[in-house]
Order: sequence, then C-alpha cells, then structure tokens
Amino acid sequence: MQLDLLRIARPLIVPAAIIIGTALTLAAVPALPRSLATIFPALPWLALVTGTGLSVLFNRGRAFIAFVSLLAAYAGIEFSASLGPQGFPERAVYTAITLLVPANILFALVYAERGVYQHRNYRWWLIAAAEIVVVAWVASAGRNPLSGTVWQSLLEHWLLSSPPIPLAGRILIAAAFVAAVWRAWPVPPANTPRPLDVGMASLVASFFIACEWYGTPGAFSAFITTSGILLLVALTQESHRLAFYDELTSLPGRRALEERLPGLGPVCAMAMIDVDHFKKFNDTHGHAIGDQVLKLVAARLALVTGGGIAYRYGGEEFAVLFPGRSLDDALRALEELRASIEGYGMKIRSDDRPRDSQSGSLRRTDVNGNAVRADSAPSAYKVLGVTVSIGVAERDAALNPSQVLRAADQALYRAKSAGRNRVSR
Repeated sequence: MQLDLLRIARPLIVPAAIIIGTALTLAAVPALPRSLATIFPALPWLALVTGTGLSVLFNRGRAFIAFVSLLAAYAGIEFSASLGPQGFPERAVYTAITLLVPANILFALVYAERGVYQHRNYRWWLIAAAEIVVVAWVASAGRNPLSGTVWQSLLEHWLLSSPPIPLAGRILIAAAFVAAVWRAWPVPPANTPRPLDVGMASLVASFFIACEWYGTPGAFSAFITTSGILLLVALTQESHRLAFYDELTSLPGRRALEERLPGLGPVCAMAMIDVDHFKKFNDTHGHAIGDQVLKLVAARLALVTGGGIAYRYGGEEFAVLFPGRSLDDALRALEELRASIEGYGMKIRSDDRPRDSQSGSLRRTDVNGNAVRADSAPSAYKVLGVTVSIGVAERDAALNPSQVLRAADQALYRAKSAGRNRVSR
C-alpha cells in the first residue's frame, strides 16, 4: 500500500514544486532588480505560444485546446484591462474566461484524444471563433447599439457575480479538475498516471489560483504562465514516455534498454525472457487474449526482485537487467519470477458463458434457486496456464553489455530446447 501511494504521489512532486515556486517568486518580485522584473510580462506569451506550437507538433489535441483557451483568455484580459482599470469590459472578460476555459478543458477531457489533425477539426476553430465573438459582444455592452446594456445587469446574477470567481465558474473548474484527476488516476498494469493527464489536472489547479488571486498584482500573469509551464513539462514527459516506454505493457521499451546498456558497470547480469507457445495463444484465442497474456507477464516482470529492471524487448520477448548484481542473485530472482508466472492462472470467458450477468448467475443455481456446487456447475471461465522460458548471462571482462545480452539470448534458446518453463544459463 505504501509503495502504491508513493507511485501515485511521485508524478505530483514536479507540479507541486512549480506552483509553490510561482507563489514564492510572486512574493519576491518587489525585491527583484528592475531589469529582471521587466521580463515577467513576456513570460505568459512565451509559455503559451510555445506550448501551442509543441502541442501541434506532437499532435496532442487536449493540450492544444488547453493552450489555445489560455492564450485567448490572457489576450482578452490584457486587451480589456487596457481599456480602463476595473471597467465593465475587464469584468465581463474575466467572468467569461472563468466559464469558458474550464468548459473547453472539460469538453476535451470527456472525449477521447484524437489529436490536432483530426476529421472535421475545423469545428474547434468555429467554436473558438464563436466564443471570442460572444465575449467581445458582451464586453462592449453599452458602447454600441448592437450590444445594448442587458449584459451589465445579467452579470449581476448570483451565478455570475464576482469577485473573485463566480459560482458558475467554480462549478465548471471543479468539474474540469475532477475529470482531469479521473483521467490521471493510475490503473493497472502501469499503476502510474500519464504525464499529460497529470499536467491537465495541474493546469486546472493553477488556473483556479490565477483567477482566485486576480486582484493581487501580477498574480494572474504569474499563474497563467505557471499553467503553461506545467503543461509544457507534461508534454515533454509524455513525449519521453511515448519514445521510451511500451504502450501495451507500460514497461520501458527496447530503446530505453539500448540506452541503458552502455552505462552498466563491470558487475551485472542480464536475462532474456520469452512467453512459451505465444503463437498458440494468438491462433487459438485471438490477438486480444495474446495482448492480455503480454500484460500479465509484464505485470509480474515489473515486480521482479533482486534489483532487476524489466524491459519490453519486442513481440513476446522481454529483458531484465540486474545492474551491480551477480549471476547467483539474478538466478534466485528469476526463478521466483518464473514460478510466480506459472502459478498465476489467467481466466478468460468461456465460449458458452452468457454475456449478461443475470443469465450467468442463473447458470449457478438449480431450478429451485439453490446454489450449484462449483465442481458440478458449468465452467464460466477457462483458465490459461502461462509460462516463460528464461536465459541469463553474467558480464565478465571479455564481454561488453551488448554481448552479454546476446549470451542471455543464446541461453534462452537452450531453455526452450530443454522443454521450456525453465531458467538456463
């Protein structure tokens, strides 16, 4: 339980540090030299424009919507504030962004990620243009005959009245934050949240602080900048994850393994692992079951003891590194790993198992409604036995890490030739 909490909390360290650092910097701004303080007005534009460009480059639709929403919000606030201090245009724009920014983010979070380049993506631009036109129309209330003065009285409604954040805005921000946390909540087999999902949740939190501290000089700009930085960091982490981690199993991939090999010391052991009869799983039960088998093996590999680090090598093959460990240490850990996989039966739904739960429960009772003994009831599931073959090798003075890995691969073939479901050296 403690390990799970640590795994969940670890991705929150960087966002929390950035938000706290922003608050401390904001408090220190009056004491900064004038030449340094003058760069702060440019930071929001730099962070948001850079983030918008990177989200397009990486084709991340949710991040793009968030960056464009923040960029339009900041531009609207800056322009409305230039028309007069604390005038109706600024108040109207402020109220609008507390509603529209979280609404846009919430809408993006509800739907699946489809990227920036998607079918009919022009609809996002039409929505963005409509939002800008409506906000400009409301903000110009009383300045021309088209806008009239009705908006001035409407903003006095208890749902929209402020400061600092209207109730409707608080509801939307809370909903967006809950949706972001729901997206970020870790699920097996990874048990760690995706960086971009954590970044979206952190952005919503920072945006709330920006709006809540709107009356504090410099606070809005500072925390809008922080919102952009949080998502920029998340985009960078996400690109790293996609490049170095296997999407199916959530283990580090072959590229991560190859980058780690040159940095290994003179004492280390390496293992190559292959799922036995994997083609048979695919041919008999389909590729979906084959994927489940790989996930099961990966989940057990992620728990390897003895200081081992598991990697997805490719196909049904995995690798485990034991930096600074001897062959004997690796053999003990690998034998435990092999036994744990062999003893973990994988359940799949039988072909004659009813798809709805009500019919399935009737299969477990007789005509009088009494429970049927488990050994006489029709089997609801098939239990698949999954085993792995493992080859392991140790580094010595004559072998470099790549050669040790090849030696482990040769040991793997010896394990398969000897009957599979065993560890060979």
